[in-house]
Amino acid sequence: MNQNHNPYEPDHAENPEVNKNADRVPDGCPKTAHKIIAVTPGSIGEEMEVEAGDYLLEVNGEVITDIFDYQFLIEDTYVTILIRKADGEEWELEIDKDESEDLGLVFENSLMDEYHSCRNKCIFCFIDQMPPGMRPTLYFKDDDSRLSFLQGNYITLTNMTDADIDRIIRFHLAPINISVHTTNPELRCRMLSNRFAGDSLDKIRRLYEAEIPMNGQIVLCKGVNDGKELERSIQDLLAYAPYMQSVSVVPVGLTKFREGLYPLEPFTKEDAASVISLIRRYQKQAYDQYGIHFIHASDEWYILAEEELPEAEVYDGYIQYENGVGMVRMFKDDLTEALSRIEVNEKKGKVTLVTAKLIYPTICWAAERMQEKFPNMELSCVCITNHFFGERITVTGLLTGQDIYEQLKGLELGDYVILPSQVLKADEDIFLDDWTLSDLQKALQVEIRIVKSNGMGFIETVTGTDRSR
Repeated sequence: MNQNHNPYEPDHAENPEVNKNADRVPDGCPKTAHKIIAVTPGSIGEEMEVEAGDYLLEVNGEVITDIFDYQFLIEDTYVTILIRKADGEEWELEIDKDESEDLGLVFENSLMDEYHSCRNKCIFCFIDQMPPGMRPTLYFKDDDSRLSFLQGNYITLTNMTDADIDRIIRFHLAPINISVHTTNPELRCRMLSNRFAGDSLDKIRRLYEAEIPMNGQIVLCKGVNDGKELERSIQDLLAYAPYMQSVSVVPVGLTKFREGLYPLEPFTKEDAASVISLIRRYQKQAYDQYGIHFIHASDEWYILAEEELPEAEVYDGYIQYENGVGMVRMFKDDLTEALSRIEVNEKKGKVTLVTAKLIYPTICWAAERMQEKFPNMELSCVCITNHFFGERITVTGLLTGQDIYEQLKGLELGDYVILPSQVLKADEDIFLDDWTLSDLQKALQVEIRIVKSNGMGFIETVTGTDRSR
């Protein structure tokens, strides 16, 4: 749910308060120095006897502002770097290398700079709708352009200066993922609660003129930026094609913690059908003009409207997959293809598949297809209602350990329970509410297996034939 500030910590996941001082430097070392915490074995850095604990001071005589400066400067075939050793001695190292060959230096701060937090107070921000008392990193709102390139985050551009845009153009950094929401400048200022938010739209024009590939995102709020405003936004952004490669439209996520926030209402089945109809019309126009479908509705719209999802080719290579665009279609097609390569199997077992409301019909469909090839397996699907955030939140990635436990306890769960990987933090077996996977297994007294997202991985995990286990 990138569109509403994903409440999972991003991949950089350091505590933002700690991160501000991540590059503390010793006395006598300039504040612009960057601490090296590791050197890749066999790399140029190791060959030059750079070590963990050293500091990088300069590259080619230039002070390094952040990771982009560093990566740009080390692309040359001849590079000089200034290193401060732990004993205070400074080494100037001359390096001949292949173009774009990395030096193998790993820095304490992955951005080599502080993370930029969001300056907006969007009327739809998910973080503003979270309950108190959760771990601090879940409340950090990032709006850092560098994370757009490094991790695919969507940014509003309101944190960016003209100099930042100049640097993107100079380095030809791409693609840049932009949270547009509306191309009406006055409305954008109101939606982002930032009087400069409308000015940021001119940055899109500059990026287009520099032929920088972009992707856009519109979080749709009922009665705010939908209807005629949505049509205006699509028309305006289509004018930036083909460098604006794609735009996703996703419905706002609404938790039960909205007291004192802008009054927003959920979309209805009829609303979803109207959104899909508008998008289909502009997909045809975009395809006729540019050979791409350009504007994409997230899967939630089709499920809410009870309409069939588009075929795979409509998703233009699933460029907006991380925004929930095409996930169901890809999974269905992948599972169907994988099952076609499997003979009927006599394996026996009883398994419980756990999911949330949005994807529940798809998981039930998958279980039915699976039992055609595994007729002796009993596959039960359980839909978990999100009491933690509120019943309007229907995506699997926002389920908590406590909701899963409360709704599974007392059920006959069989040999093991299957959970999708989205319920856990990317690099740790922990749920949003700080329950751990181990906590849940102990509480339920049953083995829990985390399912892979691809078709064959799903089959192997559900049937217990996962060769990687």
